[in-house]
Amino acid sequence: MAATPGQKSEEDRKHPVDRTLPPFKMFTSGLQHVAAMYAGVVAPPMIVGPACGLSPTETAFLMGASLFTAGIATLLQTLGFWKVGAKLPFVNGVSFAGVTPMVAIGKAQSPGNALPIIFGAVIVAGLLGFVLAPYFSKLVRFFPPVVTGTVITLIGVSLLPVAFNWSQGGNSQAPGYGSLTNIGMAALTFLIVLVLRKVLRGFLQQISILLGLVAGTLIAIPVGITDFGAITKADLIGFPTPFHFGAPQFDIAAIVSMCIVMLVCMTESTADMLALGKIVGRPADERTIEGGLRADTLGTAVSPLFNGFANSAFAQNIGLVAMTKVRSRFVVATSGLILIVLGLSPVAASVISLVPLPVLGGAGIVLFGSVAASGIQTLASAAMDKGENSLIVAASVGIGLIPIAAPDFYHNLPKDLLVVLDSGISTGCLVAIVLNLAFNHFGKGGGAAEAVTAEAVGAADAADTADTEGAGSDATGSDTAGPDATGSDEVRIPNQPDRRVKDSGDPASAPAH
Repeated sequence: MAATPGQKSEEDRKHPVDRTLPPFKMFTSGLQHVAAMYAGVVAPPMIVGPACGLSPTETAFLMGASLFTAGIATLLQTLGFWKVGAKLPFVNGVSFAGVTPMVAIGKAQSPGNALPIIFGAVIVAGLLGFVLAPYFSKLVRFFPPVVTGTVITLIGVSLLPVAFNWSQGGNSQAPGYGSLTNIGMAALTFLIVLVLRKVLRGFLQQISILLGLVAGTLIAIPVGITDFGAITKADLIGFPTPFHFGAPQFDIAAIVSMCIVMLVCMTESTADMLALGKIVGRPADERTIEGGLRADTLGTAVSPLFNGFANSAFAQNIGLVAMTKVRSRFVVATSGLILIVLGLSPVAASVISLVPLPVLGGAGIVLFGSVAASGIQTLASAAMDKGENSLIVAASVGIGLIPIAAPDFYHNLPKDLLVVLDSGISTGCLVAIVLNLAFNHFGKGGGAAEAVTAEAVGAADAADTADTEGAGSDATGSDTAGPDATGSDEVRIPNQPDRRVKDSGDPASAPAH
């Protein structure tokens, strides 16, 4: 029934996160998310497969399984059921945090036992995380703007080396790595995306990343850096047969290692949900965090059934939401369906893989930079001139940048510690939480911090009274104005009036999230 003049339709009254788009816009916007995260999903199996003694054909099967299980996890996260799912526009995929321990397990075991042992450990880690989700989500009270802003900034900065690596070619051992051709294609794609964002309007502006990737790929064909080999060798249909590599086996050492990875993933996912909640104007409270962590961990526990690995939220897609301002979770649910189709059709997956990494790297600089910009906006509202907040940010960012600026800094420490220390997001997040507790809760500055928080809550309440969702939104579910669109205003967690509110491995050598 059409709305009468002066009244909003039922669709318009929904929060932009819960709105649907026309089918064509839904598909193209969802495809843009898939293009942004595709390399990050297939990279872990490309590394783990050979380490477990798999042939190129078996590794390709593992890549398809990762796409399929990423689609399942994304649907759990965006659509959800019962108390599962954050119901935010989150893309889920294979966590890069597990690559290092999985490679270690693969090298320590015989080829026939490596993957079954990994899958058994992933199942146990996922089930443990599912049980811990309600308790882990309560940590949200320790994520005020000074913490979330720091973590969001680190997410963006930590992902930028991935884009730089892609821009050089993605494989440091390849002959053309860092060549003028690769870097030139990345720079050209970067410029195309910027120009498209400037000259286009409406929906076309929102899919400027996708258009930039298409344009860059077409230009790369005569340049000679587009590989069509994957299409010619791919099968039309290929279902990821359950337990294709054998029934799961349960090894204590492997289980402990993957449980640590699960805790790291849950920490990063919590930070990612807080970041995305800020960007889309729906702050992530304890219930949202709990549902999101349940989706992550349930997706992780189910993935080994279809030969997949641990799943968690992909931070690079937060940048896409921040830049396009298309906030509909159903767009990302469409991405989940696309991922499932790609997992079931190797030839369809190979079409996405046509995008050369230098082209993806040029677009990635804009995407990941948008995440860092969102973090800086959050820090601008964190009362940096009060208490020790500036010291918290300085120390946390400094520690978080160690794995990026000096990848071998921790090389002499025990390997089990590297699961956490090699992730700048995790270490920076932990340092920010601890220092915030020390200075703003248990230290001498506790009273001042509470006064600042009370003042900020009052400002947020006033903003909420004036306008709870910004000045408006367009038909595509993207904001055209309002504080929630920028993520620069303070937000208050419901029912918590006194509280405020994503890789191990070398980030310069492989995609991360």
